[in-house]
Amino acid sequence: MTTMPTSTITGQGTKERDAAGPKPAARRRTSVLRRTAQGRQARAAWVLAAPFLALFLAFMLLPVVWSLLMSLTDTQSADLRTPLNVSFIGFDNYVRLFEDPQFFTALRNTGVFVLVALPLTLAAGLAAAVALNSGIQRFRAVFRVGFYLPVITSIVAVAVVWKTLLEPHAGLVNTVLAWFGIDGPAWLADTRFALPVMILMAVWRNLGTVMIIMLAGLQSVPRSLMEAADLDGAGPWQRFWRVTFPLLRPALLLTAVTTGIGYLQFFDEPFVMTDGGPLDSTLSATLYAYKQFGNGNYDVASAAGYVVFVLIIALTVLQFRVLRDKD
Repeated sequence: MTTMPTSTITGQGTKERDAAGPKPAARRRTSVLRRTAQGRQARAAWVLAAPFLALFLAFMLLPVVWSLLMSLTDTQSADLRTPLNVSFIGFDNYVRLFEDPQFFTALRNTGVFVLVALPLTLAAGLAAAVALNSGIQRFRAVFRVGFYLPVITSIVAVAVVWKTLLEPHAGLVNTVLAWFGIDGPAWLADTRFALPVMILMAVWRNLGTVMIIMLAGLQSVPRSLMEAADLDGAGPWQRFWRVTFPLLRPALLLTAVTTGIGYLQFFDEPFVMTDGGPLDSTLSATLYAYKQFGNGNYDVASAAGYVVFVLIIALTVLQFRVLRDKD
């Protein structure tokens, strides 16, 4: 009977143990080291995120929660020294809001501003993007900068310039009209013109943002699709409406949502130019909340802010339902 050498048997056992992997103690040690490394990475991440979290909690989350609580209490300016002495009154502040005719005027002005200025801004921005993408070949960069420059200009500076231009006696607009024998009105002191002037200014200032985003969308449309539509006999309008416009839905949705949110919160224009006048014809919902806050009615001001917040959510949901990709 032939026997195998001991060394051969031992070598085979060692190979089998090596093939089986590290010992349980080694595996446990590797697992501990891995968890330790992950723990150090997690602690480092929290340390790096701590400044942002502190600022977010102090200046974002806490004010939001506190204003919500104020909208459900009778907090006034006199209660700042004794904030725990206020009384919980539920939704009484919201009832007061909707019983105030001035607040309904502010909501109406805000609604008119959004319903008129938003479509005009989108249409003007899209038209400028189409012109820059196809019709204007020379000095394209100059036109881009010119259209976008009002966007990066301070809204307060823009409002002051427009207010100066629209002065009834010394303003440039009425001066030019006088050259043609036209007696220009007091634009910002007339209830017929004050809000339309602000709508026009908002469209002029914000169409640059829409133009840049739409231009990026237009340049991403595959040329092969346009060539195929051209071979099928589609005209320029059919190519735009059937091919280009459906591909612009994401860009249109983005610009509609962001612009709509900004327009629902429009504040600087009436604050700088008219202070909500004449006869509350330019009073916006956010300016109404600001005035209530200035009068010491912190409870009503907070409630008005949350009404605007609900309107922003409703408008955004509506835009997503109308403009989102159906596929």
